[in-house]
Amino acid sequence: MDILDILLQASFWTAAIRIASPLIFAALGELICERAGVLNLGIEGIMVVGAFAGWLTVYLGGGLWFGVAVAMLSGMAFGLVHGVLTVPFGLSQHVVGLGITLLATSLTYYCYRLALPEVTSPPKIEAFQSLEIPILSDIPVIGPALFNQTPLTYLAFVLVVAVTLVLYRTPMGLALRAAGENPAAVEAQGLSVSAIRIGAVMVGSGLMAVGGAFLTMSAFNSFFFEMVNGRGWICIALVVFGSWKPGKTLLGAVLFAAFDALQIRVQQTPLGADIPYQIFLMAPYILSILALVVMSRRAQVPAALMVPFNKGER
Repeated sequence: MDILDILLQASFWTAAIRIASPLIFAALGELICERAGVLNLGIEGIMVVGAFAGWLTVYLGGGLWFGVAVAMLSGMAFGLVHGVLTVPFGLSQHVVGLGITLLATSLTYYCYRLALPEVTSPPKIEAFQSLEIPILSDIPVIGPALFNQTPLTYLAFVLVVAVTLVLYRTPMGLALRAAGENPAAVEAQGLSVSAIRIGAVMVGSGLMAVGGAFLTMSAFNSFFFEMVNGRGWICIALVVFGSWKPGKTLLGAVLFAAFDALQIRVQQTPLGADIPYQIFLMAPYILSILALVVMSRRAQVPAALMVPFNKGER
């Protein structure tokens, strides 16, 4: 089986879309934060919190969608902390973001041990099941990949459209983008730059947490340490790859996921027997870096990204 045969398999693209789904949620969240002028490096830890909060809620008897809501609220809580420290207090966004990641990750692991002190293997839950859309799922290759996924995957694609419409077709989206480009103009219109930025960070952090919840409630059915495994950092790169635009960010997430799914399958071919598996594990990241370099050369960074704004400044 050669690489072309793999790329033509419906199962390959089904796996790629599933791998891309948590990246789409988290990357959209990071995009919203950065469009408002705030770099959120707490994304990795917030995804861990979302994964744990959603899973624990369902494990304790809550419904799946209630678990998603709890995950989102937990992410928004950490987003509020991040927003308050970086926007009105003007602390370093790099330091606060990394601090949020360390705090959220360690707090999650502590709560896990506190809630399940005697557990040696992670308990399993009844996760979201694939929902087949009649007729559309019968389309060769594309049908099973796009129309036989879990509800959270469908929600991820719907959110791409929703975020695009809000950012480019609503006054709220205009105000948010202006806060990341020219906050003085926003203040001149009588709007609060601080409120817009804090709100954007909270909403973005909530989406990051839902991306984490996808891992425990859709991709897998349990929570285990290190399951986020650097996906948050990948999402930051995806936002740059997508030039801070939702559609291009979606494309970047699917591209990275395709690289990841491809390396798993290539390892099972005769080619994989002759090459150390570590090379295949590195391949998606190397290819993504190359794509990032090519795409980001023409990207326009939000002018006020990581630039503190104090009321009354011009």
